[in-house]
Amino acid sequence: MGKKDASSVKLPVDQYRKQIGKQDYKKTKPALRATRLKAEAKRSAPGIRDIILVIVAVLVFLLGVYAFFYLNLSTELDLDVDMD
Repeated sequence: MGKKDASSVKLPVDQYRKQIGKQDYKKTKPALRATRLKAEAKRSAPGIRDIILVIVAVLVFLLGVYAFFYLNLSTELDLDVDMD
């Protein structure tokens, strides 16, 4: 008799989960597929922060190469002027 009384009372959490599950089944398959694809794309897409970091790294590299060649060429020109 104790088991019948205990099993008839459901926890509110279980009722809520069951209700949410029923609502999920009401959606059509294309809608569920679209939601899943959207979530997957959001997870796999690179963030804006990553893109900005890559662009900044490339610009710093190019600036370093430019500065290297600029300094090498400017010192060679200065040496040519001193020889005169």
